[in-house]
Amino acid sequence: MSVRSLNSLRKVRAFAMSIQRARLRRRGVEVHPSSTVSLSGRTVTGMKRGIVIDAETLVAFKTLLITRDPVSGEDRPIHIGKRCFIGGGSTILPGVTIGDEVIVGAGAFVFEDVPPRCIVGGNPARILKTDIEVGKMGRLKGADENTRRMWRK
Repeated sequence: MSVRSLNSLRKVRAFAMSIQRARLRRRGVEVHPSSTVSLSGRTVTGMKRGIVIDAETLVAFKTLLITRDPVSGEDRPIHIGKRCFIGGGSTILPGVTIGDEVIVGAGAFVFEDVPPRCIVGGNPARILKTDIEVGKMGRLKGADENTRRMWRK
């Protein structure tokens, strides 16, 4: 019964995400349909397509993506690649490009470009690990097996 009732919430979640994508599009943020952006995340952009989020990416809660440079006053676009995970409370500053298959740790402060297939974290964000393999939404390859093991009866 519980699995059946949880599956019925998928339609509600899909509807809420479509509203979120439309709201973000009006603010200059382009989000791929297979990506998810938390409702508590903030985006500050002054240009069309100022922030682009590619396929199968997850932007977690209380993140800040800002394209306006406070010093020069110009807008510089942000691009987030495919299969990325942007951790909760992290900040992405103007002009940053995050490569494909990147994990940005919670609370990270990213002000430089991030190369593909790595994990970054800290303030300022530094590369912690390279040549990683991730799946959908930036999940590490062993995460599914660990979840199955933990919830096995």
